[in-house]
Amino acid sequence: MPIGHARPRGVSTSLDTNGIRNQFPGLTPGWHYLDTAATAQKPQAVIDATVNAMGRDYATVHRGVYARSADMTLAYEAARRRIAGFIGAKEDQIAFVRGATEAINLVAYAHSKKGRVLLSVLEHHSNIVPWQLAGWQVDVCPLTADGCIDLDAAEKMLTPDHTMVAFAHVSNVLGSPLDVARAADLAHRVGAELLIDGCQAVPRLPVDVAALGCDYYAFSGHKLYGPTGIGVLWSDKLDALPPWQGGGSMIDRVTFERTTYAPAPTRFEAGTPAIVEALGLAAAVDYVEAIGVEAIHAHECALVGSLREQLARKNSITLFGPDSSAGIVSFAMAGVHPHDIGTILDESGVAIRAGHHCAQPLMAHLGVPATARASFGLYSNADDVTALVEGLARVERIFG
Repeated sequence: MPIGHARPRGVSTSLDTNGIRNQFPGLTPGWHYLDTAATAQKPQAVIDATVNAMGRDYATVHRGVYARSADMTLAYEAARRRIAGFIGAKEDQIAFVRGATEAINLVAYAHSKKGRVLLSVLEHHSNIVPWQLAGWQVDVCPLTADGCIDLDAAEKMLTPDHTMVAFAHVSNVLGSPLDVARAADLAHRVGAELLIDGCQAVPRLPVDVAALGCDYYAFSGHKLYGPTGIGVLWSDKLDALPPWQGGGSMIDRVTFERTTYAPAPTRFEAGTPAIVEALGLAAAVDYVEAIGVEAIHAHECALVGSLREQLARKNSITLFGPDSSAGIVSFAMAGVHPHDIGTILDESGVAIRAGHHCAQPLMAHLGVPATARASFGLYSNADDVTALVEGLARVERIFG
C-alpha cells in the first residue's frame, strides 16, 4: 500500500490493540484518546527505561572516570546509534535537541546563508517563526485543492535566491503527506537545501533520510511514544554549521582569548545533555520497531478511512485535508465552535484537540478560526472511532 494512502473501508488490521493498550498505563478504561498528534501516550517499556535511567543507573555522561558514569556514557551513545539507525542515519549525523522546535531554530540561526526560505501554507508555527526571527525572507507555497503542498507551484516559485526550503513531511492539521524526494529535487535544482519537519511522519511512516534526499530532518521524541524534552536534528551537513549555543561539552579548548569547538554533533549539545530522555527515546524506537512502522501506518490508515467515511455522511460536518491523510482527521461542524465540540466529547470520555493547532496561517486559508482534530496512534482502535462518532451525534442533538 503506498505511503499515505488511506483505506476507504473497515478497520480490520493485524495489530492486537487490546494487548497493546494494556501496555500503556495512561490509557485508562473508558477513555478514548484521540490526540496523539499533540503527544503520544507512553508504553510501560519507555516508562521503565526512564525510571531505571533516572534511578538505579543514573550518572552523568562524558565526564566521569568512575564506572557508572562510563556505563551511562556507553548507554547514551548507544541510544544515539539506535535512534540514528531508525531513520537510516549514521550516529555522527544526529544531534540531540529539546525537540523539533529547537532543531529548526538551530538551523535557522546557525546557517551561514540566510537568504530566502520557501515555506508552505500548512506549516506549524515552529516552522514559520524561527525563520522570521533569524532574519530570513519568507515566501509561501500554496496548497492543492485537497490540502497538500503544491509542488508544481513550488517548482515555479523557486529561484537561485532561495537558500532553503522547509516543509512538513506530514501536516499536523490535515495529515497531508509530502513527496519529500520530489521536494528535495526541486530545492537542489536551484541550489537550495531542504529541511523537513518530520514530527508527524516519524511515528507512522517509514523514514530513510538518505532515500528521501533532504538536507535536514527534525522530529520530537514525545510524538514517537518517547519522553518530552528531547528531539533529533539529522543532517549529513552538520559539520558545516557553526555552534548555536555555547557552554560545557561542546568545546575543544577554551581560553579568554579564543575558544575552539568539538566536532559535530557534540558542538550542538551544550551543557549536560538529556540523558534520561535519550535512553527513553531509544526504548520508544525499540517498541515501535518491534510492532513495525508499516503495520502502524496500515492500522492508522484503516482508522482514518473509517472515520472519514462516517463523517462524510453527516451534512453538518466539513472534512479538511486529503483522503490520504496520515493518522489525522480535521473537521468542523456547522454552527458549533470546535472548543464546544471538544468539551462535549470530553464529557463522553473522548479526548480530541480543538483550536488552531499552532497553524494560524492554515486556519486563515481554510476560512475557519479553528478545527476539531482527531489523531490516531498505534493503540487506537475501532471503539475510539465509534465513541467519537456517537459523541458528535450528541453534539448535533445539543446544538440542533
